[in-house]
Amino acid sequence: MKRQSGIAIAPVIDLIESRLHENLDLHTIAGNSNYSKYHLHRMFTALAGMPLHEYAVRRRLTEAARTLVFSDMWVIEVAARYGYDTQQSFTAAFRDMYKMTPVECRKRRNFYPLQNRLSPRSLSEDTAMYHEKVRYAVKEDTDGWMKVVRSAVDGYPCLDEKDYICRLQNYIAKGCGTVLAKDGGIAGVMAFSVRPYENVHIEYLAVLPQYRKTGLYKLLIDHLAEELFPEYDISITTYRENDRADTGYRKELERLGFSGRELLTEFGYPTQRFVYQRGHENESTER
Repeated sequence: MKRQSGIAIAPVIDLIESRLHENLDLHTIAGNSNYSKYHLHRMFTALAGMPLHEYAVRRRLTEAARTLVFSDMWVIEVAARYGYDTQQSFTAAFRDMYKMTPVECRKRRNFYPLQNRLSPRSLSEDTAMYHEKVRYAVKEDTDGWMKVVRSAVDGYPCLDEKDYICRLQNYIAKGCGTVLAKDGGIAGVMAFSVRPYENVHIEYLAVLPQYRKTGLYKLLIDHLAEELFPEYDISITTYRENDRADTGYRKELERLGFSGRELLTEFGYPTQRFVYQRGHENESTER
């Protein structure tokens, strides 16, 4: 299956970055490109893994958070700088995504991105599934692994890269990391830990945005559930229901056969534990 190359959306990404001070909508962006609103929406969503407006909002709030943490600009000034008419509307939008107010963010001085700027060159033109292999990660995979992490940061709240890389090296050294290699590159990653009472917990699961709808998540889960730990229950934590920051990860886990369990709080962020339901893959095949 062929899709437009990521290079085609480079001018769109550049436009969003140059106008983070505005509340850009699809109509305005399409008017500044060579695409219709319908085509632009489909193309961008397929490549970025989320609608264009969602991406633009997440980028604005990410840079707003960066400004709050690394400058002394007044909150009302930060709000105006990133396209919000009032401090109240900025605070509401910020709280929806970061689960704290702008004032609390400044006090904590702990920045993490909701959305990194997409690199058009990392978005492949061809999303056909071929020459794919799930294998154990090795130390040399770290750079490729982190490219996936940065591209899929919308699924991993509170990312601290330095801490994450340290923990990643530990997972790899213990044989608790797998990568999905695709045509010489890394398209998906998964780190896991084996817990008491025959439970495997997925610490991190991600694929490049343009592959989110092509079945790569299932390849990683199937490898873990059927080949590595066929007798173990598998758990993972994700966004709680109706979390505005969720760009579709909860729904994807449900589609794969995970079901919700207890509510948790991790790194100060509200989450929910999900458990893999065995036999789901057979039910899907029968249907």
